[in-house]
Amino acid sequence: MSGTPRLPMVAGNWKMNTTVAEGVALAAAVLERCSAETAVDVVVLPPFVHLQPVREVLAGSRVRLGAQDVFWEDSGAYTGEVSAAMLADLCDLVLVGHSERRHLLGETDAETGRKLAAAVRHGLVGIVAVGETESEHDAGDTFAVVDRQLDAVLAAQSTALTADGWVIAYEPVWAIGTGRTATPEQAQEVCAHIRVHVERRLGAAPRVLYGGSVSAANAAELFACPDIDGGLVGGASLKPDVFATIVAAAGTR
Repeated sequence: MSGTPRLPMVAGNWKMNTTVAEGVALAAAVLERCSAETAVDVVVLPPFVHLQPVREVLAGSRVRLGAQDVFWEDSGAYTGEVSAAMLADLCDLVLVGHSERRHLLGETDAETGRKLAAAVRHGLVGIVAVGETESEHDAGDTFAVVDRQLDAVLAAQSTALTADGWVIAYEPVWAIGTGRTATPEQAQEVCAHIRVHVERRLGAAPRVLYGGSVSAANAAELFACPDIDGGLVGGASLKPDVFATIVAAAGTR
């Protein structure tokens, strides 16, 4: 664990949920409950079509806006894709490499790296998700999997990564949306490993979040771990009161 204090982050990934009107209302509710929290970097990640109206809701506040994905090219014949150049005027961050992109849609480690490179090129902070499947976990391959994913991302960068230019989210695939959560000891062990692995290659590591069924009930215990700098929150981010409780837990670490 580095001795430098790190501002905790809690990022709410709405996934493919809410209509635009519902998303605007959700953003307003999050803003009402979380904007006064100065000890946490609060982020919401709505669907692409929500970005402009949610941006208007959050304007001038401490709650930051991110996108759920990005394409690696700046423009071209890529029907349905959204580039970092398009996102740069709409939001501050972008999530890449989420397990649903990797395992449902076939995104490779190298493609995740190219997406981060595009985000960095356009001044966006990338949140890079890494993590192992249940079979990989049970086989004892967790460290090897996250190392492979991170090394592929690092190999794709043409611009030097700074510690504040990206974020890593460790999300064990077996604990996403399942109600099954890594124990604090398990999560801490992997997040500490990730930090050391990246520090050895870059000289400094970014913030490392935990994602995987983070809830109001387990957030405080997870965030008390020295190498867990907050959370990437899925389903709970759709419930403003629950999300605010998670944010408050991060503020006490």
